[in-house]
Amino acid sequence: MKPPRSDAIFQIGDLLNNTYRIEAILGRGGTSEVYRARSEISGHKVALKALRSEFSGNDDFLFLMNREEAIREVRHDAIVRYFHNQRTDTGVVFLVMDHVDGVGLDRKMAEGGMSAEDLLTVAARVSEGLAAAHARNITHRDLSPDNIILRGGDPADAVIIDFGIAKDSNPGAETIVGNEFAGKYAYAAPEQLSGHADARSDIYALGALLLATFRGRAPDMGANPMEVITRKAQPLDTAGVPEPLKSLIDLATAPDPDDRPQTAEDLRAIALGGVPLNDDHATVIVPRPSGQHAGETVMPAAPVSKAPDPKAHAPKGRKGVLVIAALAVVVLGAAGAWFGGLFPRGLPIADPFTLNVAQAAGASPVAQGFVPSQAVADAVTGQMSKGGGSADLTLARGDIGPDWGTGVVSLIDLVMPLEEYRIALSGNAATVTGLTDDRTLHTTLTAALADAAIAPGLEISPSIELGPRFLPVDRVRALVAGLADCGELTLPGAPATDFGHDTGIAVLGRVAAPETRSALRDALIDIAGSRPVQVETEVLNPTLCTVDAALPDAPPAGFDIAFSQGDTGADNPSGRFLVGENPVIDVTIPAAITDGFLLVSALDVSGNVFHLLPNLSRPDNSIATLRNGQTGPVTLRVAWPLADSVASEGEKIAFQVDDSALGKSRIMVIRMADDIFNGLRPTTESAESFAHALGERSGPVLSLDSRILVTAAP
Repeated sequence: MKPPRSDAIFQIGDLLNNTYRIEAILGRGGTSEVYRARSEISGHKVALKALRSEFSGNDDFLFLMNREEAIREVRHDAIVRYFHNQRTDTGVVFLVMDHVDGVGLDRKMAEGGMSAEDLLTVAARVSEGLAAAHARNITHRDLSPDNIILRGGDPADAVIIDFGIAKDSNPGAETIVGNEFAGKYAYAAPEQLSGHADARSDIYALGALLLATFRGRAPDMGANPMEVITRKAQPLDTAGVPEPLKSLIDLATAPDPDDRPQTAEDLRAIALGGVPLNDDHATVIVPRPSGQHAGETVMPAAPVSKAPDPKAHAPKGRKGVLVIAALAVVVLGAAGAWFGGLFPRGLPIADPFTLNVAQAAGASPVAQGFVPSQAVADAVTGQMSKGGGSADLTLARGDIGPDWGTGVVSLIDLVMPLEEYRIALSGNAATVTGLTDDRTLHTTLTAALADAAIAPGLEISPSIELGPRFLPVDRVRALVAGLADCGELTLPGAPATDFGHDTGIAVLGRVAAPETRSALRDALIDIAGSRPVQVETEVLNPTLCTVDAALPDAPPAGFDIAFSQGDTGADNPSGRFLVGENPVIDVTIPAAITDGFLLVSALDVSGNVFHLLPNLSRPDNSIATLRNGQTGPVTLRVAWPLADSVASEGEKIAFQVDDSALGKSRIMVIRMADDIFNGLRPTTESAESFAHALGERSGPVLSLDSRILVTAAP
């Protein structure tokens, strides 16, 4: 299982609703995130827009999400194809849409802009899409460079995305959601400031974004609501824009919606076919000559000369009165709100005052939110640029301390060496999460974040994890195999590909020495990061391990191996014997086993193998002979009390523990179909000799049962 990032809705590799496998994150906003995913059923690549959990229960945002889903009824190549909303079992709502592979106009802006010819092509294409949406009474209301993508980089294949989810619900932010307004100040039509929007509002936004993309920067709408209202009542400055793009933008962005092209089809006709001529508020479309391209200028016929009319630029008739009245209502209403406290004097108030600074693994850093001054904005933007990233910051006032900006800049400097991080600020509270593979950096940074003086004015809640986030299983297997010295070590419960950050690593098997187990644990901890490591290995000894490697892979058959004390006859279920004691060993043949041959051997810690059955004094190891006509379980003594060995003059094997070789010995019961060795093995031989004989055996092994006997000092 792959853990979710602390700052992400979904994690790469997540499978949503048994259908969509997350492949990459494409973008983040204040309320939602966009991911690239692939259907496990069809293999189709899609984009998923996921609403953050704190907004998934908000009726306003769910309404907007459902509104965006409604665009699926529109079928046009210039509009991203939407499918449906879904909800995960954890409550996250996400919208499924086609994935559009291309570059956004916001990227083109950042790169310095686009040519007028290409933008006329974009205007015609986007107008087609808007016309299709408007035909179904769907108004975008939030058109901007970041939600127009050039599929494959082709202006003729522009695609509109993002119908309905705004990026921030704070009244001071660039994008506002509510009953009265939705849209970005820089691109929103003037009437949207007073809560009115229709198809002509989208036409205004298209004209404004074309101007911004041509110049490589957004129109300056001012630093406070009063400046925004004032500037929205004025035409946009299109000086220096070549014709016919200039006239198209001038018409599309007329402050009065009645002075704009009334439909998207009209705007498309202007983009494709002619130059608008303004004569007493009349619009004339002059067709472009056949074969002319979108970037070529068409010279209109000279207008009929007439005397200047002092009233030519005054609003005419009732329409002019209504326009002035409406504008007066907007300005007076905004002024009343301003002085009434809705819009504070100076910068707008942001409540909560939030800022998010994040860098995903392998990506560039991004900062988005509010800052209290241009100096802080410049400092944060510089930090993001240093890492090849970007900043989308809004100047605002809020409930923050005087040292807030200094603390934020210090905090960003501190975490930037991390492979990935996120700083989530709300007021003076800062939640800092991050990940690094560098143990020294992790230790240093964890200690620094615990120091209250590191970021003055901020209350920091840190959680820096030690990575890597995904640890390949093959890497762990290779490490474990390289340290194995007593047969194969296994990784029970290991995932198929990667250990997630919360997936522990467990190792089972046998090792030849305690030092091997310690080395194994240390090596795993070194690569595991914060993952728990559990090394459950049995420590044998080199002798046992040598024979283990040669033993056949045979199942146990249920032979019972019992220990008792030679001097008292008392059972010793622990199998632990002290120096001076006399281990007695009994083997019980299960009732169901009546044929085959037995080999019973003791491998001691000194490297010797003692063959208890068969041997010179007991050469016949046929199970039928050993049963001697008995049915049911039959118990055989294979190691005797010392007194019995003395009485039999050594024909019965007996052991006494001394302090020359203490540790683990192994008692093995091997059942064979035939006598696998050519003749008797010597009563005592080396582990290497016995291992070689096992490797050269002539027949199959049916079963293998064993038990450990431990010798120790008192």
